[in-house]
Amino acid sequence: MADELEFEGPILKLQRKIEELQSFAESTEIDLSAQIEELRHRCGELQREVVDRLSPWERIQLARHPQRPRFLDYLSQVFEEPLELCGDYQSGEDPTMFTGFAKLAGRSVLVVGQRKGKNTKDRVLYNFGMSHPEGYRKALQKMRLAAKFGIPVITLIDTPGAYPGLEAEERGQAHAIARNILEMARLKTPIVCVVIGEGGSGGALGIGVGDRVLMFENSYYSVISPEGCSTILWKSGDFTEQAAEILKLTAKDLQGFGIVDEIIEEPLGGAHKSIPESSKLLREALIKHLDELCELDQEVLLEERYQKVRRIGVFYEQGRLIAAGKVVEPATSPELS
Repeated sequence: MADELEFEGPILKLQRKIEELQSFAESTEIDLSAQIEELRHRCGELQREVVDRLSPWERIQLARHPQRPRFLDYLSQVFEEPLELCGDYQSGEDPTMFTGFAKLAGRSVLVVGQRKGKNTKDRVLYNFGMSHPEGYRKALQKMRLAAKFGIPVITLIDTPGAYPGLEAEERGQAHAIARNILEMARLKTPIVCVVIGEGGSGGALGIGVGDRVLMFENSYYSVISPEGCSTILWKSGDFTEQAAEILKLTAKDLQGFGIVDEIIEEPLGGAHKSIPESSKLLREALIKHLDELCELDQEVLLEERYQKVRRIGVFYEQGRLIAAGKVVEPATSPELS
C-alpha cells in the first residue's frame, strides 16, 4: 500500500475488487467468470487511459517507483553468464557501478550499469545509485578492454546523479565523467546505452554516450532533477511539477530532440507491473540494435556516432532553425515555444 502512487489508486481499487470476486467465486463455487472478465476489460481500459494522460512528474514517479526493475533484475533476466570485473587500478572499487562481461543471444558483450538496490541495506551499500569517480574510471577501463577485443558495450543507466560529496570531488569526479564522455565518443566498438529509470545529469552522461541511446517509456533523462530546478528557479521546492514540465525530460520529448533513438514500451501500468515482460522487451531491443551496429564498418560506426552527437540540440545557423539535425520552421516546432 505504501508503494501506491496517487494516479494508480482507481486502477488498484478495481484490481482488488477483481481479486475479491475471484476469491469469493472459488470459496462458494459460484460462476462469476462473466463479471470478472468484464471488470478485467474495464481495468485494462482504465490503465490505458491513465497511461495516456500521465504528466512528466507522474512519469518521474514511475521511474522512481520502489518496485521498478533495477539493473540487477535486468542483469539476471536479460544476460547470460555475467562475470563481474572490479577495481579502477587507481583508488579502489565502487560497488555502485557494475562492469563485467556477459552473453546476449550468444554474443559476448560488456555490461556497465548503475546499481541502486531495493531495500535500505542495499541502497546504502550502492549509495542510492550515485557513483564515485572510481566507478566511472572503472567503467572506462573495462570499456577500453572490450574495445581491444572488439566486444560491444551495453550501458544501463539508473542514477539520480553522480555523488556530489567532498571526497568525490577531491578524487576527481568532474574529470572522471568528462574523460568518459570524451573516450566513449571515440571508442572503437559498438555502444548501446539504455536509460532504465533515472537519468540524472553528468552521473548518467558518464556512461551515456553511444551509437544508440534508448529509453524506457517511463524513465527520464535530465540535466537536473525537477526538485533541484524548482529550488534554483523559484527558490522553493513547491514547483517540482512545473519544473518537470519545462525541463522536457521524458522519453517522448528527448526522442523529438534527436537525443533518444528508440523508446522501449513498458508493460501496461509501468515496468514494475511485470519485470519478466520488461526484461523481454529490453532484450529484444538490445539484440536488434547490436545486430545493426555490428554490421557496420568501424570507420562508418565512428562517423555516425560523431554525426549523432553533432545533431543534438536546437540552434540557428545562417538564418535557419536547426533541430535534431533538420531544418524546421518555428511554427512547426511546438517544443520551442
